[in-house]
Amino acid sequence: MKEQGKIWMNGKLVPFKNAKVHVLTHALHYSTAVFEGIRCYKTTKGPAIFRLPEHVDRLFKSAKMYSMNIPYSRKDIADGIIKTVQSSGLKECYIRPIAYYSYGVLGLTPTPNKVDVAIACWEWNVGESSAGKVRGARCKVSSWLRIDSRSQPMQAKAASNYANAALARVEALKDGYDEAIMLNYHGKVSEGSAENIFTVNKGEIATPPLNAGILDGITRDSTIKIARSEGISVVEREIDRDELYISDEVFMTGTAAEIKSVTEIDNVPVGDGKPGEVTRKLQSLFYDVSRGRDERFSEWLVPI
Repeated sequence: MKEQGKIWMNGKLVPFKNAKVHVLTHALHYSTAVFEGIRCYKTTKGPAIFRLPEHVDRLFKSAKMYSMNIPYSRKDIADGIIKTVQSSGLKECYIRPIAYYSYGVLGLTPTPNKVDVAIACWEWNVGESSAGKVRGARCKVSSWLRIDSRSQPMQAKAASNYANAALARVEALKDGYDEAIMLNYHGKVSEGSAENIFTVNKGEIATPPLNAGILDGITRDSTIKIARSEGISVVEREIDRDELYISDEVFMTGTAAEIKSVTEIDNVPVGDGKPGEVTRKLQSLFYDVSRGRDERFSEWLVPI
């Protein structure tokens, strides 16, 4: 990671190398942190942050589910994100706001500790999300089940949820795949390790509902809205594992991944084994929307 600009920590911009936390920080030991992943794009009107209010709102909702009181307003965090990007001088970047229980009392109960907030951004390496764009991603159905809201709140973008996701991702990579697909406790398709998932059959798009143990992804929501604006039917319903193998197309969405095609699952080609027509169309549409080339969704971009 190239250190560029500064990191916003509790209301102040500090140099990258000075953005440090104590080794006994509560979140480091117990995963008591919530965060966001946000993108800033180089648009036709200059750098702009994609769906900033929605990301900030989800951060606060995540914190609420963990009884975490963020000591800043939504406006403070949004302004901090903009200032952090401005300090970097980057035209395009990935942005990571995080709120976490900090150093103080080290025990299972987090609430005696102060909640700290940090915001960092860095240049995004396209190679990190090339699988599924330059070529179709190869996926495997993970042996690890996706935890659901009976265990912890899955609508929160919480650090603790990603230990489960990391197990699935590492397993997939070790087995020679690009990504994992996770099933829930009911054996239904949930999501990827860090992406929502969609199938395409006879021109209709389907995606698991929120009660399938998935995160309410902002790129997921964007993709659904873009597809429907083009007259493409999108339904939210349970998806069986079997359906993945016989779908015409499968794709995934996420802030980092944007929209990526899945062309193989468990060594079974999806469709003809190439990125499908609907997926390619949505990739192109999302590219235009996020770069300010589609005025229908111009309100999704916050200029910096």
